Amino acid sequence: MSEEAGGRIFFSNVKRSLEVEDEIVLVSVGVDIGSSTSHLVFSRLVMERLDNRYVVSERTVLHESDVLLTPYAQNQTIDALRLGAFIESQYEAAGITPTKIDTGALILTGVAVRRSNARLIGELFAQEAGKFVSVSAGDALETTLAAFGSGAVALSIRSGQVVMNIDMGGGTTKFAICHEGQVVDITALDVGARIVSFDEHGNVDRIEEAAKELAREARVKIELGKPMDALDRSELVRLMAKRVLEVANPLPGIPLAKQVSDLLRLDAMEYVHRPTILTFSGGVSEYIYERQENSFNDLGSDLAKEVKRLVLEQWDGVQLSEPAQGIRATVVGASQYTVQVSGSTIFVEPKETLPLRNIAVIAPNMDLSAETLEANTIAQAIRKSLRRLDLDKGDAVVAIFYQWSGSASYARLDAFSHGIQMGLEALICKGKPVVLVGEADCAGLIGIHCQEERHFGVPVISVDGVTLTELNFVDIGEMFETSGAVPVVIKSLVFPASTGLGKTGFTLEAQ
Repeated sequence: MSEEAGGRIFFSNVKRSLEVEDEIVLVSVGVDIGSSTSHLVFSRLVMERLDNRYVVSERTVLHESDVLLTPYAQNQTIDALRLGAFIESQYEAAGITPTKIDTGALILTGVAVRRSNARLIGELFAQEAGKFVSVSAGDALETTLAAFGSGAVALSIRSGQVVMNIDMGGGTTKFAICHEGQVVDITALDVGARIVSFDEHGNVDRIEEAAKELAREARVKIELGKPMDALDRSELVRLMAKRVLEVANPLPGIPLAKQVSDLLRLDAMEYVHRPTILTFSGGVSEYIYERQENSFNDLGSDLAKEVKRLVLEQWDGVQLSEPAQGIRATVVGASQYTVQVSGSTIFVEPKETLPLRNIAVIAPNMDLSAETLEANTIAQAIRKSLRRLDLDKGDAVVAIFYQWSGSASYARLDAFSHGIQMGLEALICKGKPVVLVGEADCAGLIGIHCQEERHFGVPVISVDGVTLTELNFVDIGEMFETSGAVPVVIKSLVFPASTGLGKTGFTLEAQ
């Protein structure tokens, strides 16, 4: 601790109380392990007191790691030993030891998530588990992360236009339509730069299932251990690029052809908002914006050229814009905050359920101001949020952030609780705790109603006095015996193009 001129007090340790802190400095690391590449970003995050809130005021990149081609063993599992050695070397290059890291995010994306030993990768960071938000990002969450990280969401605010971000990686291509600071539509396609890859001699050393299907349709030949004919390669890339454009810019009112929809990993986009600005992120984007010349023994460079050609020739009315982040869009850091939640209006039953850590937050689009609430409408909003963040299987605890408005009458509480019960049916059936977080002082009433009237049959944690957004993760600690309060740690992915925008910056109450 040191006291500077003007009486401001500066801290750099997250274990201190927030009561008297004017500024908090955190060291963060973001780790992105994808199907094609893996890399790290070390950052310093500065949080400043604004009235009774702390906001991220500054994010400085301390070190950007080398970009490693994600290593695979002979059986096509991720080579955890080689990956671990790379991560260790990048800590050394940054001059930072793991003990100096205050917080961070580990994101597994693309084909890397599907490898049988993906869980082993998370265990590389087991000793940092209390500090890290660890996410195996399915297609929907990865698409959302890329839209935020690329700056497309922020651009939709600044420009006032509809922005589509196309994140082209090694295994998949993700599409996100952004409008007024929100991701409003997404999908993902089994097309990527490394669905076919080559060794240093030009022989094919990996073929993903999607590549086999595309090769059959294009009537081209791909064989492991053999070079690919130049004409066959060109035909395959042409078909891949065509599929990307068919998904990104479909004909109005005409469903996608079966050979296109068969490659989708998510539902087709509804396309209510037509984009006027287009951005690309992911590894392939480095070629689209001519920031990369080197070849990585895959289809990336060829695919980028063909996609860009089709966009410029065929997509009228859309402006190609350069994103804030390209290959590093998916994860660029994480910050951690602490807030004391008032114990007078919360509900925790049973108390032994706590502590809970790294709970993903969903923020369903629910209007809770109407005099009569509709349980089915609330349930549908919850299910939609769960699907968007790949949480609909009920395998993980989630926290629902809601904004209550109006009276806490029995009828309104019952409709809200019933909607939660239906929306979280998959989670409740697997015995997972229900976690509810709100701003207004009614958490106790809602928690009691869920448990006593609706008989959820699982632990219920209902707290208030906290403001969250999607892409937050929360830790809820054990209840203090003296006050009945519980400590809530809010962990937020911080994207450099969005902090400070209001809608996508992350703040907290100091109480």
